[in-house]
Amino acid sequence: MSESLQQPGTVYLKDYQPPAYEIEKTYLDVEIFRGETFVKAELDLVRAGTTAVAELALAGEQLELLDIAVDGVPLDPSQYRVEEGGLVLLNPEARFQLQTRVRICPEQNSSLEGLYRSRTIYCTQCEAEGFRKITYYLDRPDVMSDFTTRISADKTECPVLLSNGNLLDSGELEGGRHFALWHDPHKKPCYLFALVAGNLSAVEDTFTTASGRAVELKIYVEAKDLDKCDHAMTSLKNAMRWDEEVYGREYDLDIFMIVAVDDFNMGAMENKGLNIFNTSCVLAKRETTTDAGFQRVEGVVAHEYFHNWSGNRVTCRDWFQLSLKEGFTVYRDAEFSADMGSPTVKRVEDVAILRTHQFAEDAGPMAHPIRPASYMEISNFYTLTVYEKGCEVVRMLANLLGPALFRKGTDLYFERHDGQAVTTEDFVQALADVSGRDFSLFQNWYNQAGTPELSVSDSYDENTREYTLSISQYTPPTPECSDKQPFHIPIAMGLLGDAGELALKLKDETPEDLPADNTHRVLELTQAEQQFVFTDLPEKPVPSLLRGFSAPVKLNYQYSRDDLVKLALHDSDGFNRYEASQKLALAVIEDALKAYHCGDLQDFSPDTRLLQVYRELLQESGLDQAMLGYMLTLPSEGYIAEQQQVVDPLAIHAARRFLAAFVADNLQAELLQRAQSFDPSLDYRPVAADIAARLIRNTALDYLMINPNQEVLDICLKQLEQANNMTDELAALTALVNCDASGVKILAERQLEAFYQKWQHEPLVINSWLALQARNASPGGLARVQALLNHPAYDGTNPNKIRSVIGVFSNANPVNFHGGTDQDPAAGYRFLADQIIALDKKNPQIAARLMTPLTRWRRFDATRGQAMRDELSRIKSAPGLSPDCNEIATKSL
Repeated sequence: MSESLQQPGTVYLKDYQPPAYEIEKTYLDVEIFRGETFVKAELDLVRAGTTAVAELALAGEQLELLDIAVDGVPLDPSQYRVEEGGLVLLNPEARFQLQTRVRICPEQNSSLEGLYRSRTIYCTQCEAEGFRKITYYLDRPDVMSDFTTRISADKTECPVLLSNGNLLDSGELEGGRHFALWHDPHKKPCYLFALVAGNLSAVEDTFTTASGRAVELKIYVEAKDLDKCDHAMTSLKNAMRWDEEVYGREYDLDIFMIVAVDDFNMGAMENKGLNIFNTSCVLAKRETTTDAGFQRVEGVVAHEYFHNWSGNRVTCRDWFQLSLKEGFTVYRDAEFSADMGSPTVKRVEDVAILRTHQFAEDAGPMAHPIRPASYMEISNFYTLTVYEKGCEVVRMLANLLGPALFRKGTDLYFERHDGQAVTTEDFVQALADVSGRDFSLFQNWYNQAGTPELSVSDSYDENTREYTLSISQYTPPTPECSDKQPFHIPIAMGLLGDAGELALKLKDETPEDLPADNTHRVLELTQAEQQFVFTDLPEKPVPSLLRGFSAPVKLNYQYSRDDLVKLALHDSDGFNRYEASQKLALAVIEDALKAYHCGDLQDFSPDTRLLQVYRELLQESGLDQAMLGYMLTLPSEGYIAEQQQVVDPLAIHAARRFLAAFVADNLQAELLQRAQSFDPSLDYRPVAADIAARLIRNTALDYLMINPNQEVLDICLKQLEQANNMTDELAALTALVNCDASGVKILAERQLEAFYQKWQHEPLVINSWLALQARNASPGGLARVQALLNHPAYDGTNPNKIRSVIGVFSNANPVNFHGGTDQDPAAGYRFLADQIIALDKKNPQIAARLMTPLTRWRRFDATRGQAMRDELSRIKSAPGLSPDCNEIATKSL
């Protein structure tokens, strides 16, 4: 039996084999010097089975091996070999200690994986396979070890030395150096290892657990950012308390630490006890951070903390199980955020991302189940499918069981598998065991890609007073499978009559069978086609289907526009009120698209029922103001595109803009009243009610600034100049920059420059300033973006800057990205491909994530589609292309 180095190619779930060896203890001695770092590793390895192993491969990349010994005895070259991708030990003993010493160069590590330097800070990112860039190791999630880490560095340059667990010792060394010794008492896979060394300051607090233990809390940042940590600390303490109350999970170390770094490929990382965050997900201050930024900090801090149990104490057996930890933890953080604010608003926000972006992923060449059957490069599978759709799958299980049984199931899951690396089946089995339910059909959500489409028809018999819902499901083919098996789909619903919601009684139900809330029901679709018959109904109702977006599916039911008006104004389910308003607006936009293609858009008269809904919503007392803001917002261009057979970005932009101007013109008085509510003397609070008030006011301002008169322009400028928070200031600047009215553009340019001069020393604010310009749909977008790449504020090695300019332009500015220039309609595609090819040599992960817009070439007309495909081919043929980009290009072509 032998275990060899994994060669590049496709990895299959069916080929999984348990590790031949376990690593009982890991001791690391990391010596940091400017320009080079030395890592000494002592690994206590023990054979997992009884069969001898001829070769044992340890993964390693970009390592210079200086010393190697077993049990203190240096190895002869005949006892090992160094290969591309790692170190192979020949005929290893059943139990031994391997000692290696390697040299690495964090300063030259532009991939931001392993140990690298971000500005003045040395830090790590080891998920998924970054640890192999630190030392030779069994770099796989099912090898869990006890870690002790000693770090030494120059005390002046790196006064702070951090790693996982609890601090055992620290002290001075010769030559102005010092050390710190950390031990993590909980076994973990190496992807959860973390190390930070640098000149950092800390905000400190404490948390007392439910059992009375005091936990030290520290958030480490650069000294200039100490005043931006209060919200993150509050969010952390709220998350710790919430996890105790809702899931019974207590924190298990003496200290919990967060470190903010500016150069980070992801949002944050849940390393055991030492979370490393992108600065954008931890720093928040009213002057520099928008409401959305405050909410993101709260959600990400909670997400990474919740991983302490759903990901760390119980982790993944292999990377195919990634959604085991990510989908479950996204669900947990979404429920936390809903409890901290408005559950309906949170649901609307999450579903908008899912339907605009994840549904597109499901319909594209990279479609995969939330537990994929194979991958070529694991970094490409940190996707919306794994995270957001994975969350929806957990949500369906929670809703099928109800809160009490779901809590019992998660308790059993944590207790049964604490300290283990497990699979999605283990998670579902724990829920099945406490409930007695059969979830074998439900497993299709884990094993099949694609977005199911529900077709619903109905009929009503006046004589029998029976109402029948006929529901069928169909899932389009995806690359891994063309013949889809039925899904187990929960459909939350109600029925609306003329006088309100109707009582629900399924045929053959007895009074004892009826739930306490008899106007709301969850139907379970488990077959390709099913019928549900309701009795004792006095009239044909309007069905309110898929309440709360109870399943990640597409719903096809032929609502009349009058039906949508009724649902938008009277449904008891907040999400479905929003959904009805969006469906009505989408129907009117589709009317405008037809007029555009016929050349009649300027003479088009939109359906005034949309105005009726908007006007009544604006007058409705008691409506959540955040919900009002969302219901008044037209569907995004991305969501509209997802509804089209062939995407025409220019037509979509023109039709949506036309309808927005129509709304603004006809509701000017009502919108003006909302926009005039700006009061710079009010204290800023990032709480739900205040966030909602700002949202509706700035939504009104967006509409009014489409074609502003002097009064509106003055309101916008007053808000821009007098705002005491970044939400209002950036909203006013955005409205000004997006205005196409004559004479406003010069004013907008002056205000953009003034904003930059004011905030140029705040990187996160400047990221928003860059993104605002990259998103601007006015003509000339490509030239503006090319100019931004040469601006002093732009840094082509920083992922946040790259995402703010190149990512925003290609994903959120479709009219300019797909429109190109007058001389070259494909110029946007060529620009993106050039950036990807150049970036791939420095940071393949970020380069690969930029490719998404090109992968959807099949959704466009032949000319655009071929131009996008040509650029994908050019990327694929680039010399030395990374496995990350090669996989996406190959599958997309």
